Amino acid sequence: MAKRNLNDLLAFVTVAREGSFTRAAAHLGVSQSALSQAIRGLETRLRIRLLTRTTRSVSPTAAGERLVQAIGHRFDEIEAELDALTELRDKPAGTVRITCGDHVLRTTLWPKLAPLLGDYPDINMEFDVSYGLRDIVADRFDAGVRMGEQVQKDMIAIPIGPKLRMAAVASPSYFASHPPPKAPRDLMEHRCINLRFPTHGGLYAWEFERHGRELNVRVDGQLVFNNSHHIVAAALDGFGVAFLPEEEFAPHIQEGRLLRVLEDWCPPFPGYHLYYPSRRQPSPAFSLVVDALRISDSVPKKRKRRP
Repeated sequence: MAKRNLNDLLAFVTVAREGSFTRAAAHLGVSQSALSQAIRGLETRLRIRLLTRTTRSVSPTAAGERLVQAIGHRFDEIEAELDALTELRDKPAGTVRITCGDHVLRTTLWPKLAPLLGDYPDINMEFDVSYGLRDIVADRFDAGVRMGEQVQKDMIAIPIGPKLRMAAVASPSYFASHPPPKAPRDLMEHRCINLRFPTHGGLYAWEFERHGRELNVRVDGQLVFNNSHHIVAAALDGFGVAFLPEEEFAPHIQEGRLLRVLEDWCPPFPGYHLYYPSRRQPSPAFSLVVDALRISDSVPKKRKRRP
């Protein structure tokens, strides 16, 4: 195919992956009209429809999906090779894309990466704040940050923080009119502030453990949120019991604005890990990011596929 059509192929792959002309245009830095024209021209030359368009979404046809699978990784390889050329520069450069939650971005990633970015002004960072478990390969992220137990299989996983514990809390005003729970089952008699998972829409079942006994409790209440910031705020305002990693509540517990309960049912568990594909050839910029985030005694581990 003529070289002049490579831009049209890149445009098609980006639209197919993003599922949106708007997001694809922003990613490529072109107008939506120019992007639509490029796709129409490609379909005309190939004499086959590649995308199915509706008022709300865009998805590849069978032929389009075949084309994405055939050529999409080629563009990824070219981009990786271009990033690798930064080894020949005086200082590493390039963009590193990470998907993570808001809390770990504020408390762990940003404090560790801000000094790095000051030392290497040619390194750019893009953070995607997401509470769902995104496919970092399909969505073209360099890495993701999640709890250790949530890391996808066949990934390199590096601890970037200590072990964590969950905490069940409520305000003093709430407990003034509701007796504190003595066991997880007692939560069924309380107003609880729920968390809805963005990925599949289900409500989080609160997970407890003591003496090797695991217990999941599905709670009920007046409020449901899909992010931790609003859960903390609602708990402070006396709307019920909340359940999140204890770091989310730490300053409020220390200052008495929130009271902790069921602490003996909340053992430590693996904390935040940076994870990325084992087959990825890291660029110099990405390697610097990994080194900045790695805790001093951590060793990269490849997660094995379970039988």
